Amino acid sequence: MIDHMGIRVADFEASKAFYDKAMAPLGASLLMMVPTEYTGGVKVGGYGRDRPTFWLHENDTPRDHLHVAFTARSRAEVDAFHAAAIAAGGRDNGAPGLRPHYHPDYYGAFVLDPDGNNVEAVCHGPG
Repeated sequence: MIDHMGIRVADFEASKAFYDKAMAPLGASLLMMVPTEYTGGVKVGGYGRDRPTFWLHENDTPRDHLHVAFTARSRAEVDAFHAAAIAAGGRDNGAPGLRPHYHPDYYGAFVLDPDGNNVEAVCHGPG
């Protein structure tokens, strides 16, 4: 099981602004910035609910686009995530809705972040 993960971002401040808004409906926020003396001057920040689990790493040239899915506690959180991410400049990559081809209660929404990463919020319960 994943304890934490990180992605590379070309423009740290633009990505931070996007994730600050997109993560809020999921109850997550930026919890930590690693002091630059430990990162060689690179900005590194961690998001989470109670501890950092999703990290942004400043990098001039992000490599391949990634897919990351965040757990939502309700379908309403999925809807709010999608709306917040779009309002923050994300591009729709799949409106909120059921994806029964995964399983009957799979309810997700997909947005492309400023670097083109496919970011999802998903609820696995019936409501």
